[in-house]
Amino acid sequence: MELKEKFYRVCFNLSILCIPAIFVMFLLGYRSEIGFFAVGFFVLMAIGIRKFPNLKGFSFTVSVFASVTLAMFYPSMITEVRGYNTERLIVPLIQIIMFGMGTSLSLKDFAGVIKMPKAVGVGLVCQYSIMPLVGVSLAISFGFPPEIAAGVVLIGSSPSGVASNVMAFLAKGNLALSVTLTAVATLLAPFTTPFLMQLFAGQFVPIDFYAMMVSIFKMVIFPIIAGLIFNWLFRGKAQWLHDAMPVISMAGIVIIIGVITAAGRDNLLTIGLLLVLAAMIHNAAGYFFGYWGCRLIGMDERSCRTIALEVGMQNGGLASGIAVEMGRAATMGLAPAVFGPWMNISGSFLANWWRDRSTKVNEDPSVVSEKIDEIISKDQ
Repeated sequence: MELKEKFYRVCFNLSILCIPAIFVMFLLGYRSEIGFFAVGFFVLMAIGIRKFPNLKGFSFTVSVFASVTLAMFYPSMITEVRGYNTERLIVPLIQIIMFGMGTSLSLKDFAGVIKMPKAVGVGLVCQYSIMPLVGVSLAISFGFPPEIAAGVVLIGSSPSGVASNVMAFLAKGNLALSVTLTAVATLLAPFTTPFLMQLFAGQFVPIDFYAMMVSIFKMVIFPIIAGLIFNWLFRGKAQWLHDAMPVISMAGIVIIIGVITAAGRDNLLTIGLLLVLAAMIHNAAGYFFGYWGCRLIGMDERSCRTIALEVGMQNGGLASGIAVEMGRAATMGLAPAVFGPWMNISGSFLANWWRDRSTKVNEDPSVVSEKIDEIISKDQ
């Protein structure tokens, strides 16, 4: 353990040294060399901050920034490797992630529908109404090109992601409700996402409801079912897989975002700042309307926090996969690539802000860190 802590400390210190190096390269006019130190900063920081219990949860988000930085400075290194088009990796990676999710699920995770029908129903209605409506409103207001506008609607029409479960725990929300909502929303996605896309994004690009439904079944439902069967057959006998899946899943998401960013780099350089602004507004609207909508109908504080996080945080990986299946990774895939990292950042800050305002006594940071790892292991 001491050796690991020393390694984290060295990485953290080296990441800090990258900052002046970036400024020196900039002042000397070595623009291409800036990328090397910028990527190095994020990679080393992602490792180094793991020595701080309160910051450990941001390691994944910083890794995503490392991937995005590499894609923006050196896109050719990512888009094609020895003649292989890396976009082909996206769907298999999503299938692996969904299989991992399936191995962590059981029928009891769906029992919340019976135990908490009102909360689950409200959460699903908020998820599949607030976000697509805000998405299409932003797409029209910002005047995005058609395919990029459709991508904004796509991320809003996608189900919540498993990161929301970790945030619900940090926020001292209703973790059981969070897991149930994520599972049920994901299983409904083959029907809800194509319907919402046809309804709201059809004005931007042609939407084939049946083809999109089949794609989502292939990327999500079949792998989850395979994971559920695996879990039923080998429960307690494949701990190595449960231990490995969080790392594999997070690495897969980092790769997916990097590939999408590299493919759409030129478009991002043109409208990147507008997409970031749209991501902030979209995300904040999900938290705001999700939370206060639940408060207005008299739901308890823990459930309000949970539904706010479920509504505000979408499955960017699934949205990216759909964009790839439609052959529009460099355009429709940009919104998921931009919105995904921001959702993790905002979700982490909101969850910790809520945590500090809980009526219960805060847990020791090291204990919280261990529980976060447990939740990620289960949900991924």
